[in-house]
Amino acid sequence: MTAPVVAVVFAVALSSAVLVVAGTNPLEAWREMLAYGTRLETLVATANRATPLYLAGIAVAIGFRMNLFNIGVEGQYVLAALLAASVGAAVDLPPVLHVLLIMGVAMSVGSLYAGVAGYLKVTRGVHEVISTIMLNAVALSLVGYLLRTQLLDRADTSLNLKTPEIPPSGRFPNLNGVVEAVAREIGRGRELWGFLLVAVVVGVVFHLFLTRTRAGFDLRATGLNPFAAEASGVDPRATVVRAMLLSGAVAGLIGLPEVLGDSYKYDLAFTRGLGFTGIAVALVGRNHPAGVAVGALLFGWLDSAAPILDVVGDTPREIVSILQGVVVLSAVVSYEVINRVRQAQEAREAAVATRQPVGATT
Repeated sequence: MTAPVVAVVFAVALSSAVLVVAGTNPLEAWREMLAYGTRLETLVATANRATPLYLAGIAVAIGFRMNLFNIGVEGQYVLAALLAASVGAAVDLPPVLHVLLIMGVAMSVGSLYAGVAGYLKVTRGVHEVISTIMLNAVALSLVGYLLRTQLLDRADTSLNLKTPEIPPSGRFPNLNGVVEAVAREIGRGRELWGFLLVAVVVGVVFHLFLTRTRAGFDLRATGLNPFAAEASGVDPRATVVRAMLLSGAVAGLIGLPEVLGDSYKYDLAFTRGLGFTGIAVALVGRNHPAGVAVGALLFGWLDSAAPILDVVGDTPREIVSILQGVVVLSAVVSYEVINRVRQAQEAREAAVATRQPVGATT
């Protein structure tokens, strides 16, 4: 039995126990969530939720692949979204160039901000967990200051603090036409964000980078054994900085699905917390692009299907946060158990092989 299957079975069992403790019939809850969660509108909401979660998971996974814990994804994407939205609202360019400029600004801001932690690690020995946590606090405070002063839309008289809206030339088109061509019309007010395609491209590029480039090999080698990597000619200091820059660049894109596909601005309602959820998504996906996609879709589906629990089972939707935590716990425990079983089996096989006489066959 593979680790993913064990993780799923373990997660379902523990989640059912949690539902029982909450006073809900687990069979009824799963049935209602499946019925509600397979509706077209819910699936669209799942894809929209999974898109930024996937980008967050990839951003975290880049660091994890070389044992770097970029906890600062949260601050990197929030700051990048604010500045990208402000720049996008301030310029007037042709549609494609306008979108590319906004994406370039977001990636640059995220990359440079993550690079600070990489620089501190290789020059001063500051652990990236400490530096990125501190940088998160700085970024969130800076965002609050800029939104209230320099980047505020002063033409708006409402109480909602926000940046000016991005003009139509800087907005990312939705994929409703594609969905309606193969299924049916999506409900009014619901759009499938076109940035989903960008997330797919990011995942493919990440996979090719790891498996087909020298820089990707250096990153993986340094993560597996930094001393052996250095002995083979890899510069670990440069690899650390490069990994943080790449992680930050992807982190900068996390807020753009919402900014370019829904709100067209940065305001107080902007979604936060995706950076921290991305850590859980990366853990569930074992830092592999395909696995991260599964984790993002799972978390997105749980978030999208949660409202039905309030209506049917009179269960607080906060139970979904518990279920997500159970999924992460199940994945981590199951992968570790399977890994230890495999190591023990390999050790036994090696011991048997060493006891065999030379030339003997099994």
